[in-house]
Amino acid sequence: MEEANKEEAMEKELETEETKEEEISEASESEQPDAEAEAGEAESENKKGLFKKKEKKKDKKDEQIEDLTDRLKRQMAEFENFRKRTEKEKSQMYDMGAKCIIEKILPVIDNFERGLAGVPKEQQEDPFVDGMNKIYKQVITVLEETGVKPIEAVGEEFNPDFHNAVMHIEDESLGENIVAEELLKGYTYHDSVVRHSMVKVAN
Repeated sequence: MEEANKEEAMEKELETEETKEEEISEASESEQPDAEAEAGEAESENKKGLFKKKEKKKDKKDEQIEDLTDRLKRQMAEFENFRKRTEKEKSQMYDMGAKCIIEKILPVIDNFERGLAGVPKEQQEDPFVDGMNKIYKQVITVLEETGVKPIEAVGEEFNPDFHNAVMHIEDESLGENIVAEELLKGYTYHDSVVRHSMVKVAN
């Protein structure tokens, strides 16, 4: 009996020791993931901190690049506007100077035309008249090459943009508001009127 009781006591002690070992192992296993999780969180926070610092540095550089790019674009746009404005001003000044010279030459052309129109037929072959006619044609050619053109008037419909009506006549053979006669020839310079044509208009 005593031996049986001893064996039972030893078995109970073994069971209690096994249960204690199991509890200790479970506790250690439960604590281990928590420690690993804490270590992982700490690493992720460290990484986030590093990335944040890098992102901040990158943002400053990007801001500087954007600022410099914006300044460069503005300066280029201002320079382009200045270039276009100066070119336009130069063109306008050139056109104004050209028109001023053309206006002074036109009366000379008018006198050439009046003088040649008043030459009698028997004197058309005269060398002097022929020379004057050639000079007149040369001047007209030079003006045409610079962009000066005469305004079409006779037989055209009256246009206040090109014609200046100084007289009105009754003529049934012509339609209404048709130019019947040109009293003074008008001219344009690059599609801009230098002098309007003075005309008679049929009612």
